[in-house]
Amino acid sequence: MSAREVLRMDGHLVDSLLLAKVLDAIVAAGASYRILELDLGTTNLDQSHVRLEVEAAGEVALERLLESLHVHGLNREDSADAALEPADADGVLPDGFYATTNFVTAVRLGGHWLRAANPEMDCAIVVDTTTDPVSARTVPMHRVRRGDMVVVGWNGVRVEPPERPRARPDTESSADGGGHESFGFMTSDVSSEKPKALVVARVAASLEAARSRRDQTGAGGAGLGSRVLVVAGPAVVHTGAAADLAWLVREGFVSVLFAGNGFATHDIEAAVLGTSLGVSVDAGAPQEHGHANHLRVINSLRRLGSIRAAVEAGWLTSGVLYECIRAGVPVVLGGSVRDDGPLPDVITDTVRAADAMREQVAGVSVALMLASTLHAIATGNLLPAGVETYCVDINQAVVTKLADRGSHQAFGIVTDVGLFVRELAVALGRRGH
Repeated sequence: MSAREVLRMDGHLVDSLLLAKVLDAIVAAGASYRILELDLGTTNLDQSHVRLEVEAAGEVALERLLESLHVHGLNREDSADAALEPADADGVLPDGFYATTNFVTAVRLGGHWLRAANPEMDCAIVVDTTTDPVSARTVPMHRVRRGDMVVVGWNGVRVEPPERPRARPDTESSADGGGHESFGFMTSDVSSEKPKALVVARVAASLEAARSRRDQTGAGGAGLGSRVLVVAGPAVVHTGAAADLAWLVREGFVSVLFAGNGFATHDIEAAVLGTSLGVSVDAGAPQEHGHANHLRVINSLRRLGSIRAAVEAGWLTSGVLYECIRAGVPVVLGGSVRDDGPLPDVITDTVRAADAMREQVAGVSVALMLASTLHAIATGNLLPAGVETYCVDINQAVVTKLADRGSHQAFGIVTDVGLFVRELAVALGRRGH
């Protein structure tokens, strides 16, 4: 026998193409739908609302379909509270736990909707009934403790898709002057053919706005939506952009830095020895025996004990990490199995590295991924969908991977990272370099 369910979805459904995606998914699954109510917003600020009845060939098929639609913001129209079950062991979730997206998520408890703190994908929702009022938060699997009350199933769970303005991030306004999108070429979110000057100007405006909000909330920069996160790969140094990124840190445009052993090593190598992977940063020519330069830098840092100790000893006097130490910008260096050394500051336990990153994403409104694949994807998995995210890489496949792994808010910029960071620094006021 067939099974039916009434669902609803609210938000910028047309602008984001969410409604079209949902209807296509229903048909592709062999199910059918009937729109019961449709109210379309007429301005950029107006949200749309849709109620529809979905019919599938049986309860099992319907449940599978609805679970896949739920991540797009399609929610059951019911009055049921969320079901809770206790975790029976540390680091182990109850069977049937609700797996979160990076969308804003709310759970229904006692007839009231409660928003879960810290939206993050691939986590569980833990409800603390001992607090007044009751609280809910996303928790990664390894942080769950025995007895924690975990949401199971997805009845009584509601997700809110992020708002998407009708004007694209790389345009101030559309051709019709009203901020509406119309037919045009090069309208994808990832392209190597977009006008880079407009994209750079848009990113620069975002960084300036974030710094302004941070100045208003105090030196700590903990105010909501006031922090800028940079994720940097070694190519930032190889392409000669380390000095420009260091300037961005010095001028207060960067609030937190995530990177790996490679970026940190080559940033210090460039600052101390003037090379990156043994190639002169200024002349672009390899130095004799330069292949060992990064190892010598790592060895010296391990003798000194830490990057901070190297700065305090006067051994490290320039570079991105030097500026981070001076400005008090938090740095999280996550290791990998291929690291040389590694540097003493690198967190080699990947679970601990991810937890250290989690502690720094609060208040981030802009994330800038610079020529990094694994660290960028790892960071994207931790960020709420509402964070303005830019991914810069010469390889279009790298830019696409971030969105393919759940960070749908990411805007891809396919270009040389060295030229991009340099133009960004110029747009923000750097001169004479």
